[in-house]
Amino acid sequence: MLLREWLQDKRQERLRERHAAALQKIKTKAVVEREPPPRMIALVERYLPRRVGISMTVLLLIGSCGLGIVKGGHLQDFITAVSDARNALANSAGFRITSVVINGRKQLSQDEILAIGGVSGRSSLLFLDADGVRDKLKANPWIADATVLKLYPGRLMIEITERQAFALWQEGGRLSVIADDGALLEPYVSRRFLSLPLVVGKGADTQARDFLALLARYPQVSSVTKAAIFVGERRWNLRLKDGLDIRLPEQDVGNALAALSKLDKDDKLFSRDIVAVDMRLPDRLVVQLSNDAAKAREDQFKDKKSKKKAGDSA
Repeated sequence: MLLREWLQDKRQERLRERHAAALQKIKTKAVVEREPPPRMIALVERYLPRRVGISMTVLLLIGSCGLGIVKGGHLQDFITAVSDARNALANSAGFRITSVVINGRKQLSQDEILAIGGVSGRSSLLFLDADGVRDKLKANPWIADATVLKLYPGRLMIEITERQAFALWQEGGRLSVIADDGALLEPYVSRRFLSLPLVVGKGADTQARDFLALLARYPQVSSVTKAAIFVGERRWNLRLKDGLDIRLPEQDVGNALAALSKLDKDDKLFSRDIVAVDMRLPDRLVVQLSNDAAKAREDQFKDKKSKKKAGDSA
């Protein structure tokens, strides 16, 4: 019995050795037959930090989401949502804008100024961009300059310098309100600007300040002027309230206005039955009569001529 058990143990031991040798042979063959990876892949496998694949995947997903937002036209909505979220956090932390002081406004209301500056009820003082608000305010034509101060924890102070409505400017059939520097303030839609002087023509917006200041020196003329018309971007005509046209010279405009004022004061020129006064020639004044006045003058001339002939024949 002992011999038989010993022989069985020997056979099982030899089987285990053969099985182990066969497995070792298979492993060795697999290692030998595996092709070496390309050099670039080997370098990546050797030097690339662990978990970088996960990071790259996350970045790829974020990039895909960003591309989708941009392509879908939702970028502004996304930015607004992020801004609202951070402002909400700041407001809950005690940085809500609780007081707004605005100095220097005349034409614009407080709500209009805040809307122009992009300040809303959701804005927080912590994340409010004071320089950005100032730039937005200065981009409005009514505002020449602005100062924005943040006074923590919740007070906002805005001081603006407004442009003044100076004149109405008509060009190309459009009527606009302009400042004295020619800046277009707004289309003419309000009757509160009805009393402003009217200038007409291309380039009149930038030349109006100097000319109207000169015209104001002669109230005899300026008080009856309805519109100043810039002709050919080089000289001015005046249209009076009764329809009379005054054609001013390109040079020595001040002397022409002084002479015009004296003629009306001494000879009631503006009350005459005339339609135009041409002052463009330096040595003479040309007056154009109305049709009725011209016909009456012609009839008067014919009558004098006929009387003269009758006297000669007698």
